[in-house]
Amino acid sequence: MKRVQLGTGSGLDFLNKRTWTYPVTNIKAIIIQTPFAIVGGIATRLYMPERMTLDLDILVLTQDAQSLYAELEKTGINQETGINQETRFLLPDGTSLDVLESNADWVSAALANPNIAPNGLPIIPLPYLVLMKLRSARTQDLSDVSRMMGGVNPDEITQVKQAICQYLPGALEDLESLIILGQLERRTPN
Repeated sequence: MKRVQLGTGSGLDFLNKRTWTYPVTNIKAIIIQTPFAIVGGIATRLYMPERMTLDLDILVLTQDAQSLYAELEKTGINQETGINQETRFLLPDGTSLDVLESNADWVSAALANPNIAPNGLPIIPLPYLVLMKLRSARTQDLSDVSRMMGGVNPDEITQVKQAICQYLPGALEDLESLIILGQLERRTPN
């Protein structure tokens, strides 16, 4: 925070954009029965300027994973070897689909109340996306949190803080810092 200067980030016109420029596979045409939500870089498009990503990440309840895999196999989609905790599939258009399974307390609520993208895809709500990104703690994820949180209204900040307090309380101080950095990026010099 000592080195951040007001107004030295991207222009406000860019920071306020919410685009859906890069095509996204219509995964709802493939996964019909199993509840899921899009997470990761594609999900951030609803909350910050779009950034390029080459894969599609979805979240499912662990107990629904086998049903999901059966749906994918039924359409001829092949499983690949994934890294970390996801299972990867190669979609017909060449997109990698990473499936993240979780039984965390919050996942059912996140899947039951998704936000809807311009193309109709279910996107994980902001509080849970921030939770996932803070839990991951990768550099890109923390950058995403800062950029997303810098542009939200006070009610949304409260909702995100409540989720973090409930599910990842040790990250609240980090979240506060990322919010400040995101807000500083949006300020213009007087």
